[in-house]
Amino acid sequence: MRAVLETTPGGPEVLAVTDVPAPELTPDGVRVRVRAAGINRADVMQRLGRYPVPPGASKIFGLEVSGTVVELGPSVPAGSGPAVGDEVVALLDSGGYAEEVVVPAAQVLPVPAGVDPQAAAGLPEVCATVFSNVFMAAAARQGETVLVHGGTGGIGTNAIQMCRALGLRVLTTVGGPEKADAARELGAETVDYRREDFVERVRELTDGHGADIVLDVVGGAYLDRNLDALAVNGRIVVIGLQGGRTGQLDLSKLMAKRAAVIGTTLRARPAGEKARIMAAVREHVWPEVEAGRIVPVVNRTFPLDEVAQAHEYFDSGTHIGKVLLTP
Repeated sequence: MRAVLETTPGGPEVLAVTDVPAPELTPDGVRVRVRAAGINRADVMQRLGRYPVPPGASKIFGLEVSGTVVELGPSVPAGSGPAVGDEVVALLDSGGYAEEVVVPAAQVLPVPAGVDPQAAAGLPEVCATVFSNVFMAAAARQGETVLVHGGTGGIGTNAIQMCRALGLRVLTTVGGPEKADAARELGAETVDYRREDFVERVRELTDGHGADIVLDVVGGAYLDRNLDALAVNGRIVVIGLQGGRTGQLDLSKLMAKRAAVIGTTLRARPAGEKARIMAAVREHVWPEVEAGRIVPVVNRTFPLDEVAQAHEYFDSGTHIGKVLLTP
């Protein structure tokens, strides 16, 4: 089958489509013929050599796909999970930039009713990331305010919609008026970090209360300022390091606010944890998707052979929503 590997760590030009053996079917696995694969920031970090694949996982890029079930492992229970011919989405350890993937059945969900099967490839990774961090790790409660950094990326566009659908007020940082318009259309109140101080603006918008939860993809550069923007009993959840791995934190402020800083990744979690997250997404998020309150925001789609151009476009930061690949 055709799949994407890298020749050496580096820029988009190191990505190449090559012929590789199809993955072996595992006892608890589902073989999916890929319709589309989502590009994520983790793929960029892997390409740069800064995010190695988990032990034993494929070196093929890609953490999420949509597609059609073509084969089931012998341990997959009949009648209670995916069946041959089903249109599904899947959360992967790796392997999505390919014509076929094999993934544990517990990490496979049906394409939500009413959603285009190709666009659905932009749902599993972001839905699992947002729900596991905002609603499981940070234990968000209805009526709280969440600050989402990077509101127009794949994570951001999904987080705005999910948090709104599940009863939260959403503030988000964006870069420029076009992205501010897009975030507002999704239901967020915006802060343009290019011309506004997000700490001051969050305090202004919340009448001095602050954000109860900060969902942060920036990391070190924003750590102390996130704490300044946080409400008493607030929670900062760090899920990305675009602004560096280290930062200064005033522990006296952390203690005075009775606050928590939580750091997580999704890819490296054990299969059992991923299964629980995907079950929670199906229970709590899929009904909102099927009701149209959460939709996959797809910006552009590239054929697999143009994977280098797709990553170049992704790296530009101009996209609003997801960028997909189609084999």
